[in-house]
Amino acid sequence: MIAEVIVDVMSSSVDRVFDYNVPSDMKIESGDRVLVSFAGRCIEGFVINTKKDASCDKTKLKDITKKLDAQPMLTKTMLRLCFFMKQKFYLRLIDTIRLCIPPLVRNGKIKAKTQDFLSLKLKDIDETEFSRSKKQLEVIRYLKEKPEEKKDVLSKLFGASAIKSLVKKGFLVLTTKEVDLKPIEAKLTIPKKNIVLNVQQQKAVDMISNSKYNSFLLHGVTGSGKTEVYIEVIRRALESGKTAIMLVPEISLTPQMFSRFKNAFGDNVAILHSGLSPREKFDEWNRLKTKQARIAIGARSCIFAPLTDVGVIVVDEEHDSSYYSESNPRFHTHEVARYLAYLNDCPIIFGSATPSIESYNYAKTGEYKLVQLTNRANNKELPAIEIVDMLGELYEGNSGVFSNRLLSALKECIDNKKQAMLFINRRGFSSFLMCRECGYVPKCEDCDVSLVYHKEDEMLKCHYCNRRYRVPEVCPKCKSKSIRYGAVGTQRVVEELKKIFDVPVFRLDNDTTQNKNSYINILEEFNNTSPAILVGTQMIAKGHDFNNVTLVGIINADMSLHFSDYKAVEKTFQLITQVSGRAGRSDSEGRVILQTYYPKHYVYRCATNYDYGTFFKKELNLREVSHFPPFAEILRILVVGEEEQKVMDALKSIYDKTKELQQQYSSDFVYLGAMKCPKKRLQKNYRYQVLMRIHKKNEDKIVSKIYEICDNIKKNKVSVFVELDPQNLS
Repeated sequence: MIAEVIVDVMSSSVDRVFDYNVPSDMKIESGDRVLVSFAGRCIEGFVINTKKDASCDKTKLKDITKKLDAQPMLTKTMLRLCFFMKQKFYLRLIDTIRLCIPPLVRNGKIKAKTQDFLSLKLKDIDETEFSRSKKQLEVIRYLKEKPEEKKDVLSKLFGASAIKSLVKKGFLVLTTKEVDLKPIEAKLTIPKKNIVLNVQQQKAVDMISNSKYNSFLLHGVTGSGKTEVYIEVIRRALESGKTAIMLVPEISLTPQMFSRFKNAFGDNVAILHSGLSPREKFDEWNRLKTKQARIAIGARSCIFAPLTDVGVIVVDEEHDSSYYSESNPRFHTHEVARYLAYLNDCPIIFGSATPSIESYNYAKTGEYKLVQLTNRANNKELPAIEIVDMLGELYEGNSGVFSNRLLSALKECIDNKKQAMLFINRRGFSSFLMCRECGYVPKCEDCDVSLVYHKEDEMLKCHYCNRRYRVPEVCPKCKSKSIRYGAVGTQRVVEELKKIFDVPVFRLDNDTTQNKNSYINILEEFNNTSPAILVGTQMIAKGHDFNNVTLVGIINADMSLHFSDYKAVEKTFQLITQVSGRAGRSDSEGRVILQTYYPKHYVYRCATNYDYGTFFKKELNLREVSHFPPFAEILRILVVGEEEQKVMDALKSIYDKTKELQQQYSSDFVYLGAMKCPKKRLQKNYRYQVLMRIHKKNEDKIVSKIYEICDNIKKNKVSVFVELDPQNLS
């Protein structure tokens, strides 16, 4: 028998199958991980297929050296998914396979995690023997009450020397045990609620659960109980012997969702996301593969969970741009999830209070089935949104961060022992420093971006490559001491609040969540503190459910409105609606204060009325007139490299070939252009792009020809990436 093997080497030149002979005493099937001899080395590979005959002289074939696992590492379904991604997103096959396998498996570094435990050798020990050693006596008494304890815990409590002496004297027995590493989310609990589904929720569950492969858009207002619908649909899938995948967009949303699912399904739930350590990730992945757990919860990468017989896939907050992978390998989770649902013949749920324009249009045109939850589960009204015109505040002499109305609302909230959340989508103290005399703005040496001032560290930081710089006392260009701050960030908001209010103020952004599990600790502490204020970026905007939050303040609603992005208005509407939904989720009424310099913009009229329907019609009409998605496909070819001239040469070659393609399909091209990226240089790499918009009619044919063009371009020290429907064009 012959095995078609793809070797685990990240090189386009070897991203194809190679034939190997299967020894007569070895049983091989598709999905097996094997060791093979390749280019003078013994390396890992994956069996893609088996066949009777080779495509070359069989006598010249090498034997497979070793089969590495008792069972195939990849199911036939996952192999089909990998081939789909290779074709759809212009990826190397080995890159798609690597998404499905934890690094510890591929590197062969799986070792059992062990811990040392100590117990008393004899129960009846004469305590008078330890009259001269108080610490040793305390250890003996401790272990009389508790049969065994971890060695490191005892050392911490009573000192390492006392433990060492007791072991040496033979009073304690040392036992080494294999243990599972549980992610911290698995240790969190939230109060269990007895939920009774309302009529709308029950109807949604019945419709989805009684379906085979179908895409459902669950459009429910914030607090309408979409999570209860997910749980009940998954419960029914498990009862029929199936498994389930539950996706959330942000790691910070995972703990709360995990706790709710843990309450409902116990140890049947495993968690997968990039914040886990390699060992934790393997342990959770292995629980799913060995069917110890049947529900996978996590962020984008969770779609590659090693589950079979998937009965339902849920994509919560489906509008979120984090479902698009902007680093290699680039892919859109929606497309991958839909194909996986198709392979398993199961329903897929896209849930959101603010669906993307594309998804809602799919629902309107029948490609998705629309399911709506129009009321909050607690039957409370959605929180009232009050608009504050910040230009009016300026005219009245208030040039501060907070409007008078927001300060008054914060005082009332604190007096009532409640909690408030303040949203501003910019971290740091200020977005930049600028010399008032010559206009100089400090920029990163490796990236074409201004540095952000972080007052706590007294540093200027690059938010793209994490380089740090000292804050200049004088302008490096003109030596002036007249330096002003740019736009406000989360640090500045927290500092101002602490000057005004004597209550705990928490901050949740990328800077405060650098350490493992720090986001969980911040959310837990805030949840247990009243009165308190939580300041954060979009990490606080969605998914969180705090019973005591009655006030939400949006510091600068215009921040996302002026991005050079066709989705800028849509993202603004989504952020306002999502963050507003954090208020009034329990018995108390909610209130939202929205600060803006453009109060008459239509997005605020729609958002304050929670009028998604009117917003959708307005935005869809603008997209149709201007030929943007969903009426056209955006395609970006990104060219990256350290030597600018080589990047420009590659860009010109690609653009010239694409121009020829445009002439061939002139009626299908809406736009074609080559340019520098808005952020021209990141992490020492120059970035140029070819952008095009094409009609849907011949999209597949044109995209495949674009792939051919990029494949045939000489890429000396240059990387070329093709992106379908990119979420970030900067």
